[in-house]
Amino acid sequence: MARKNDELLKRLLATFRVEADEHLQAMSSGLLALEKMPQGEERAALIEKVFREAHSLKGAARAVNLGEIEAICQSLESVFAGLKGARIAVSPPLFDLLHQALNALGGLLAADAAAPGARPPAIGPLTRRLDEASQGMPPKPEARAESAVAADVHLPPPAPGLASGTVRVSTAKLDAVMRQTEELLLPRLAAGQRAGDLRETAAALAAWKKQRARIQPALRLIEQALGRSGAANRAAGAQHEFAKLLEYLDEEDLFLKTLEGRLARLTKSAERDWRMLSGMTGSLLEEVKEMHLLPFASAIEIFPRFVRDLARDRGKEVELLVQGGEIEIDRRILEELKDPLIHLLRNCIDHGIEAPAARGEKRKPAHGTIALSISQRDGGKVEILVADDGAGIDAARVKAAALKLDLVSAEEAERLGEAEALALVFRSGVSTSPIITDVSGRGLGLAIVREKIERLGGTVAIESHPDTGTRFRIVLPLTLATFRGVLVRAGGQLFVIPAASIVRAARVAAGDIRTVENRETITLGGQAVALAGLDDVLELPRNGATGESAGHAQALVLGLGTERIAFRVDEVLGEQEVLVKTLGPQLARVRNVTGACVLGTGQVAPVLNAADLMKSAVKRAAPPLAPAVEEPAGAQQRAILVVEDSITSRALLKGILESAGYRVVTAVDGSDAYTALKTETFDLVVSDVEMPRMDGFDLTAKIRADKSLSELPVVLVTALESREHRERGIDAGANAYIVKSSFDQSNLLEVVRRLI
Repeated sequence: MARKNDELLKRLLATFRVEADEHLQAMSSGLLALEKMPQGEERAALIEKVFREAHSLKGAARAVNLGEIEAICQSLESVFAGLKGARIAVSPPLFDLLHQALNALGGLLAADAAAPGARPPAIGPLTRRLDEASQGMPPKPEARAESAVAADVHLPPPAPGLASGTVRVSTAKLDAVMRQTEELLLPRLAAGQRAGDLRETAAALAAWKKQRARIQPALRLIEQALGRSGAANRAAGAQHEFAKLLEYLDEEDLFLKTLEGRLARLTKSAERDWRMLSGMTGSLLEEVKEMHLLPFASAIEIFPRFVRDLARDRGKEVELLVQGGEIEIDRRILEELKDPLIHLLRNCIDHGIEAPAARGEKRKPAHGTIALSISQRDGGKVEILVADDGAGIDAARVKAAALKLDLVSAEEAERLGEAEALALVFRSGVSTSPIITDVSGRGLGLAIVREKIERLGGTVAIESHPDTGTRFRIVLPLTLATFRGVLVRAGGQLFVIPAASIVRAARVAAGDIRTVENRETITLGGQAVALAGLDDVLELPRNGATGESAGHAQALVLGLGTERIAFRVDEVLGEQEVLVKTLGPQLARVRNVTGACVLGTGQVAPVLNAADLMKSAVKRAAPPLAPAVEEPAGAQQRAILVVEDSITSRALLKGILESAGYRVVTAVDGSDAYTALKTETFDLVVSDVEMPRMDGFDLTAKIRADKSLSELPVVLVTALESREHRERGIDAGANAYIVKSSFDQSNLLEVVRRLI
């Protein structure tokens, strides 16, 4: 622990020396200007400026325990307070004394930089003379000389270039350079597009030249035929004209060869220029990005004190452990990250870590531990982990809080797994605290955390175990602004989706799409994933899926924490680096859109917000590949087999379907239904799952195994609502899986209309 404190002090001292040098320079220039005896407001402004610089240097010196510098600055403050209040007369001896004080400060800084801890003596006479001057006693020439000698002998002169290896630049200037550098990405993309256009033009010219070469033999044959034909005068004239045509074509061939050569040279030049521009802009952009990077530790230096004070205020003992503080992140991300981390630390202390007595009952150490660690991941990302060893989060209490706020229905709450229930803590207003305090209880802290992290292009997830603790896992990009994006077409328009949010791309067969709880679903990697149309989520007109062929569709699977949703798109055009532009203050928050970018073709494409897309998809049931009709043609001729062992449920389903115009036959279990299927033709089967002799899963599997019935749509309607049962229904081959707790008439009829 002592070594960590020493390292922190060393970093603070290095920062202080750079800051102190700036203060000394400002004070020296102010004194020189003041010596020219300005009057009125100008004089007052100069005195105020030097006064403020001395005050700032005093505070900085106190922070790093440099008492001698603090003492001199304190005396200087007194002198300038007297000048400000017109209690001290300005005189050359006074200016000499003030310059000697600045020399002494520079000497102290130089001595500390050369040998930290070594403090030169003889600052006492100097501070006494300054204190006397502040009381209106003019410095005597002999005393001034004595002070000058003391300062000159005992304090070495300021070392030139205290920060010779660094230059301090305002963040506004640095951000401006960063923006201009990022703008170079646009001409780089345009140059790449032009090089690609030239390649395509050269390829088209070469293809046309090949086509043209194929007609040459035919023209020669025609020429020979004309020479052999009768009617000499007419044939001679035609042959002469044809010879002129062949001569022109031969000259054109030479011209095409010249044009082809020039085009090839232009293509090579354009590609060379593009490569040079790409290399130069890439290197420059990386260098400027490096200038924006700061160690993670620089953003959390206040956290140990914050944790200590807040824990004591709550009557708890908490230790903060930090790992990976040396990893560097974009300064802009660090600035935005402080607030979410403070919310998480406050949550860990107030909700997670128990009081010492409670920890003792659980045989835990009296002091709790919060681990704050950061690690680098592939793809230009960092992972920040905030973990405590407290009581954990009760998923049942989270559900109860969400139910109380009507964020979920009772049926939805029952279906939620533990991970899904814990994710509700990020919803605004959800809190498990029994009382509202100034620290917590309003349910806003974690909602703010999620909103800010997602705004930075990151994700946050939560894991918790009773009496073991809670872990918040944050994944963020290392830098902002430019990122890799996937260009897609949906609804006839171009969009860019951040590549960091895409789990995988997939080609989906229409036959692999199933309907589960009125939502289209596909199976990827053995897991059921909801499928939504990107054009439908964005509420765009469907102009025809150019990327779909032979019953297949292209889809991108987006991931947020443990949640996965697939989005069907018309076409995936490729991945490229893009520069995100904000939409301006007039459009500060547009649903599903985070900004816009300019493509190499000059087109402007919206950059989509992955988190918003997934939320919008959850609220909206995905439509099928083909638009559903209002009423099936000849509905009275469609036959449906209802399989249900409960007479009440059987009568209910039969009544709903018959009222919609379908012909309905019923069966009491799977065996009875399979017999009916072998003796009569049906367009669809609606079946319960739990039945005697043969249940709905086995019936579905048997239908799929029968060649004559394998294409028959099957809808399972059941009270079994767990994820395992839904996935088992999909594996068995069901086309839809409707849970009775969320069952309603329109839901069933909509599914039936889609399938027949």
